[in-house]
Formats: sequence, C-alpha cells, structure tokens
Amino acid sequence: MKRFGKVAVMLGGTSAERSVSLNSGNAVLAALRRQGVDAHAFDPATRSLGDLMADEFDRVFIALHGRHGEDGCMQGALELLHLPYTGSGVMASAIGMDKWRTKLLWRAAGLPTADWAILTADSDFAAVEAQLGLPIFVKPAREGSSIGMTKVVAPGTLQAAYATAAEHDSLVLAEKFIDGAEYTVGILGDTALPLIRLEPAQDKAFYDFEAKYIRDDTVYHCPAGLTDAQEMALHRLALDAFRLLDGRGWGRVDIMADHDGNPWLLEANTSPGMTDHSLVPMAARTAGIDFDALCLKILEQTL
Repeated sequence: MKRFGKVAVMLGGTSAERSVSLNSGNAVLAALRRQGVDAHAFDPATRSLGDLMADEFDRVFIALHGRHGEDGCMQGALELLHLPYTGSGVMASAIGMDKWRTKLLWRAAGLPTADWAILTADSDFAAVEAQLGLPIFVKPAREGSSIGMTKVVAPGTLQAAYATAAEHDSLVLAEKFIDGAEYTVGILGDTALPLIRLEPAQDKAFYDFEAKYIRDDTVYHCPAGLTDAQEMALHRLALDAFRLLDGRGWGRVDIMADHDGNPWLLEANTSPGMTDHSLVPMAARTAGIDFDALCLKILEQTL
C-alpha cells in the first residue's frame, strides 16, 4: 500500500449534505485503513487547504457531497495543488451538480430527459402547472440528497413548493413527473454496475432524504428484475449520459422508466454516497466487490 503514500480522505465540508459526507468519509477512512493505507481524515470546514501541502499528502479521496466539494470547486483547488484526487474533474463535477445544465446537455445530445421549466418568484405558476401537468417535482437545481425537493400533486401549490426550494438555491427546477419504476446505475471506471430498482415505502411520496438515509423500510432490488437486454440498454444509456458530462472514475446515474418502459434520465452524481444506505456500494456487492475493495479500486484510479 506504500504506492498510495499519504492519503487525505476529504469529508464533512460546508454544504447542506455535511452530515451525509461525514458518514461517507468515515466509512471510506476505516475501509482504507483496514487495508493498510496511510489514510487520514481531512475536513475542509475546519482545516486550511494549505495543510494538504504542509502535511505532505500525496493524494485525496473525495468523500464530500454538495457545494464546495462535489461541484468542481474542490477539484479545481486540488488541480492547482497538483494533488491527484478521486472521481470526476472540474467540468464534469460542476455540470453534474447543476441539474438544469445537465438536462440541457442531455437534451441537446438527444438523450431522453423529462420536460422541465425554470421557476422564479415572477413565474406564472398556473401556466407551468398546465404546461407540465401534475404531479410535478420541484427541486433546487444545485443541491443533492433530495434537499428542498417537493412533489406537487394539488393545483395551486406550485408556488409554495418553489418557495421551499428557493430557500436552498436561487436556481429552481420544476420537472415533469414520470410515473414508473426508478433505477440507479453505479459506474466504476468504464463499467456499469448492476442496476438497483428503488421502492420507497408506500407512505413516502418519493425517494426523499428520509428514505435515503434514515428509514429502513425502503426496498432495494438488486438485481433489478429486468431482462438482460433491458439492463444492458439502461447500462448503455447511463454510460453515455455520464461520459457526455466528461464524468470519470466513478459515479452514479439515476433513471426513471415510464409505464411503457421508456427510460428518462433524472440526474448524474459525480461523488455518490458511501454510507450504509448508499447505492454504489450496494451494486458493487452484487458484482462481487465488497466495500473495502470498492474503496481501494476508486483510490487506485488516482495512481
């Protein structure tokens, strides 16, 4: 393990997903240490980035989620410091964090993604409801973990959902609801991992923060119950969507399938969670890669 040198596991940070990042980072830290890697926790909320050089770190495992960690800012800083790091580069991280610009790229390339509208305080909310039809998902365009997201089901309530999302981001996205199965595709290197079909509890309107990180009654189907041809088609779509953003190393792409089986891209995640509820480790286990081996494979991409 000496080839890795001294490794900083970046965790915590200052985003709204700090608590999730602390869980992810500590899990990664423990996994790397179990395998003999000289790994150390590094929280940029409490330490200067100059400490990376002063403490002579050789590379960085990014376990940050959200702003200033997943959005290209940290990646750019590490580029300037000439420190290798895990995951996607500056451009893919910045675009992937922005759900609106991600959808613009996918739509321009002919990849399927649901119709949407950008909301402002001056929007004609009734017209947007009529345009997209109910239900509508309203979300901050540059947050993760379903923070600030609302499923609008009743006429006249879109404006309230906008206000909730706007508390987290000035850029708010309203997206047409796709009524069907939700899948996620983990990506490791150039390979798509086995699909996971997500089934939140019946009392949940959607796969929200609570369903992702707190509750234990969300059902994860992996294998997802698709035919080989169907799974391969979603693998190809996810890889195409990820590569279009210039994603590299590892990540995750979320997809909805409507009642006719047509896939619709939701979003890309360039720094997925690594908690005990997280999806990429779950898919990796199905592929025969345990958590410790997964962390090492991701770190190896920095060599």
